[in-house]
Amino acid sequence: MKVEVEVEVISKEIITPSSPTPSHLRHYRLSYLDQISPQTYNPLVLFYELDDDYQDHHNGSINIDQISNKIKNSLSEVLTLYYPLAGRVKNNRFVDCNDEGIPYSVARVKSPSHLSDAINNPAPKELNKFLPFIELSPLNEFSLGFQLNIFDRGGVAVSLCLSHQLGDALSCIMFVKTWAAIARGEGDRVARPEFVSAELFPPVDVLKFNPNGSINKNVISKRFVFEAKTIEAIRLNYEKKTRLEGERGPSRVEALSAFIWTRFVAANTSNDVDKLYLAKSEIVYSVCHPVNLRPKLDPPLPDHSFGNLYRWGFSLYPMSSSSVIGTSFSSDEYGCEAVRKIREGIRQVDNDFLRKVQQGEEEQFDFIMEYAKELYLIGGELRLFSFSSLCRFPLYDADFGWGKPLWVSSASLTFSNLVALMDSKNGNGIEAYIGLKEDQMAKLEADQDFLKACSIPNNVS
Repeated sequence: MKVEVEVEVISKEIITPSSPTPSHLRHYRLSYLDQISPQTYNPLVLFYELDDDYQDHHNGSINIDQISNKIKNSLSEVLTLYYPLAGRVKNNRFVDCNDEGIPYSVARVKSPSHLSDAINNPAPKELNKFLPFIELSPLNEFSLGFQLNIFDRGGVAVSLCLSHQLGDALSCIMFVKTWAAIARGEGDRVARPEFVSAELFPPVDVLKFNPNGSINKNVISKRFVFEAKTIEAIRLNYEKKTRLEGERGPSRVEALSAFIWTRFVAANTSNDVDKLYLAKSEIVYSVCHPVNLRPKLDPPLPDHSFGNLYRWGFSLYPMSSSSVIGTSFSSDEYGCEAVRKIREGIRQVDNDFLRKVQQGEEEQFDFIMEYAKELYLIGGELRLFSFSSLCRFPLYDADFGWGKPLWVSSASLTFSNLVALMDSKNGNGIEAYIGLKEDQMAKLEADQDFLKACSIPNNVS
C-alpha cells in the first residue's frame, strides 16, 4: 500500500548569513555551464530517527525548538561560506550576493505520524510534500530553500531544494556535508567551497538553445529498488562478453543503466514496428550520462568546487525496421552493446572536448540537434533517454548531531525519459527514480523481465 503524506507548515522565516558578504564578493558570475543548466530545483530529503535527548519530557513529544534552533544556527553559518545561495540571480548572468537570505519553514507531519511509516514505499510525488517548494519548476526568486518536518511520534525529515541554475548534484551534497559538520561543531574540519566555475567556463551573451525545453510537468515518477545480488547478476552477464573483447567489466551503474534502457526499449517497441516498417525510416535513441568534470580538468578540481561542473556523454542507437523486428532485447549481447556505447559516450568527454566547452562550443550537442532535424525531414525520430547517478556520493554522511540518516530520498522528476540512481542505505543496492510518460510507464511496469529484476521492500531500513 502506498503511503499518503500530509504536512502542515507551522512557521516560516528567512535565514540570512551569519556574517555579511564582503563587498568584493557581491557580484558572483554564473558560468556558461550554469547558464545552460535547466532552471529547476534539485530536491533532497533526509530522514532521521531521534534519541531521548531531543524529547520534550513534559508531554512526550519532540522538542521542536531545540532541533529547529540547531538547524537555523548552522544554516546561517554555512550560508556565509556559500554566500551566492543567499543572493538573487539576475538575468541568468550573475548573482547579486545581497544576503537577502533563504526561506526556512517548520512543518508538522500530520500523516503518517511515525517516521517508519513515512519511508515505507512512498511514491515520489508524496515525497514532494516534505519539500520547501512542492513545485520543482519553474524556479522562484530563491536559489535555496529548507523545510524541517517533525513527526509527532518520533523522527524528522530535513529537506532542501537547490537551484540547478547554480549547482549540480555534487554541489548540493557537499553543501549538506558542510552544513551538517557545522551543526555538529566540526565546521573547522571540512573544506571550504571554491567558486572557480566562471573562470574556467566563462558566461556567454546569447545561448544557442533553451535550457528549459525538456522540462515536462506531465511526467509519471516511480521508484524501483534493485537489490545488490540482482545488480551483480546483471553485471556478471554483461561482463562475460566485455571481458572476451578485452574491455574491463561494467560497473554497477553501467550495468543497471544498460538493463533499464534495454527494458524500456523492449517494452515500448511494439508500437514502433509498424511505423518503422511502413515508413522505411528509423527511430534513434540517444542515451545520455552525466560526467563529473572536476577530476577531468587539468589540474583537477576538488569535490567541494561549487557550480555546475558536469557535461553529458551521448551515445546513439539507431533502430530501423530490420533491426527491431526479431530483436531479442533480453539478450546479454544487446545489453553488452548498450554498456559499450554508454562507455564510449563518457569517453568522449575528454580534454579536447573540455577545451571546446570552455570556449562556449558544444560540438556534441550541436551534432545531436542537427541529427534530430535530419531524421525529422525523412520521417524519423530522435528520442533522448538520460541517466543521473548519485551512487558512491556521500549521501549518508550527513550527521547533524543526531546520527546518520535512516534514509535519503529524491522526489518527483521534472523530465521525461530520465532515471535518477541513488545508493540504498544498506549494501550495494540501488534505488532508481524513473520519470516517463504515463503510457510508457505502464508498458515498463508490464515488462516481466523488468519486474523480476526490481523489488519494493516493505521498509527501506
